[in-house]
Amino acid sequence: MTEVSVDPRTGAILDGFEQLMWIDGERTEARTGEWREVKNPALREQVIARVPSGGADDVDRAVSAARRAFPGWRSVHFTERARALAKIADDIEEQAEEFARLTALDTGNALRTQARPEVATLVALFRYFAGVAGEVKGTTLPAGDNQLHYTRLEPLGVVACILPWNSPLMIAGFKVPAALAAGNTVVLKAADDAPLTILLLAEICNRHLPAGVLNVLTGRGSVIGQALSTHPGVDKVSFTGSTDVGRGVARQASERLAHVSLELGGKNPSIVFPDAVDDELIDGLLAASRFTRQGQSCTAGSRLFLHEDIYDEVLERLVAKLGALKVGDPLDEATDMGAIINASQHRQISTYLDEGRADKSLTVALGGNVPTEGPLTEGYYHLPTVFGGVRNDFRLAQEEIFGPVLAAIRWKDIDEVVAMANDSHYGLAAYVWSHNLDNALNTAHRVEAGWVQVNQGGGQLVGQSYGGYKQSGIGREVSLEGMLAGFTQTKQINVKLRG
Repeated sequence: MTEVSVDPRTGAILDGFEQLMWIDGERTEARTGEWREVKNPALREQVIARVPSGGADDVDRAVSAARRAFPGWRSVHFTERARALAKIADDIEEQAEEFARLTALDTGNALRTQARPEVATLVALFRYFAGVAGEVKGTTLPAGDNQLHYTRLEPLGVVACILPWNSPLMIAGFKVPAALAAGNTVVLKAADDAPLTILLLAEICNRHLPAGVLNVLTGRGSVIGQALSTHPGVDKVSFTGSTDVGRGVARQASERLAHVSLELGGKNPSIVFPDAVDDELIDGLLAASRFTRQGQSCTAGSRLFLHEDIYDEVLERLVAKLGALKVGDPLDEATDMGAIINASQHRQISTYLDEGRADKSLTVALGGNVPTEGPLTEGYYHLPTVFGGVRNDFRLAQEEIFGPVLAAIRWKDIDEVVAMANDSHYGLAAYVWSHNLDNALNTAHRVEAGWVQVNQGGGQLVGQSYGGYKQSGIGREVSLEGMLAGFTQTKQINVKLRG
């Protein structure tokens, strides 16, 4: 077992500085001979590890290993696959704190509010899909006494899973155990900026899986992602990331008619009715904002629609709540909100702050400035920011910022707010807050989003159907239904029986 030791003062990895990829059950360097540095978002340029910078040849090696492993893996009784997933879950749970600390170091997500819950979700997902592995089954049709008509749900083959950097373990949990439970083999592409937890996950998985069933690559997304999307040996590409990159993945995979699922961006509405105001609302809006993940979440409720009768009251109370969040070192137990992933993302968020401050029609209810002194200047930190007086057609309300920035918008008529909520090319998530059942459910039904929460703002739940409308994606994950639709194909068999 490779233990990843973390210095509690600096957060640096003390051993295992060079972390290797996994191909055909073994650790391996890249055929390119090149390496990429992994940096600590909380300390800017501090290098915490090096990982191989793989190329097309490495993709071919991994896909070939997965193809060789596929016939054996698909043919085993489902209880063997379930047993392997359950053992993986047990090992992850045993090393949960190591995973959590590495997540905080790797992604900048705070240990207490985000990293530990993410590991717990990963464990739950492996256990869930272990439990439903036996549900990959077909149907028989009443075709008469001399006919036997039945279907088989068969695995697709080799599945390429391409991960984002914001919540790599959780997103891996959406894809990997579902694909494996259905009998597929996997080539997993770790995010450029956050590969370390995925390499640790690969180590645990390879303790319990036959060689080649799970392979993990590191390196540039533009190189490995493209090679996976275009590789003739990849039967499906499952991608989570930005809408722009997702379009490219879809184009490349569609050229050879490969299966594709995409979980993409979001600019999600959070609609508050006048009757919803209480302490639970404020806590729920805090959760929906995803500020404890620095707003780096495709399900962040970043467009806050407040009814004009309660606009000032709710905004004041929410700003007080958000302003009390402790921003700082992700490894500090007291930290509520950690660091932005990298310099590029930090700069991009800053441009939106500059635009919001420059617009005289807006009010800066909270934040709005980049830290310029003190410990927060040592890392890629932003403070919680809330802009008031936003119109729905503003860039702040239309583009996915992927940072801790909330746009507050007034409304007075239900038809008006539903129209504004739907005036977006995204359609991933939405939040509706009302104790009037008619208002809550009618609005939830009218909002164009794949996942709507009523009077709560938490994250995805194991077993739910999760995915987006419009340009927020194609396909569903996290559920039995998503596994069957996304990782199997139906074969119809008709047999004529002798009388």
